[in-house]
Amino acid sequence: MAAVLRLPGGARDASEIVEALLVAAGARDTTAPHLAARWRAIADDIGDALDQLPVPKTHLEQT
Repeated sequence: MAAVLRLPGGARDASEIVEALLVAAGARDTTAPHLAARWRAIADDIGDALDQLPVPKTHLEQT
């Protein structure tokens, strides 16, 4: 299944979501290990998708 995320902060917001999922997974390692594993898998999938995005150009780069 695919999903489209429309985030005002773009990739920066998505990376914060990934970080939040990983922190939450760490908090649930002992009480809900299956849920923690699922959250880590979601974070990994989002991270992999972010890695596939083109690197944004900065204003200092020549085109």
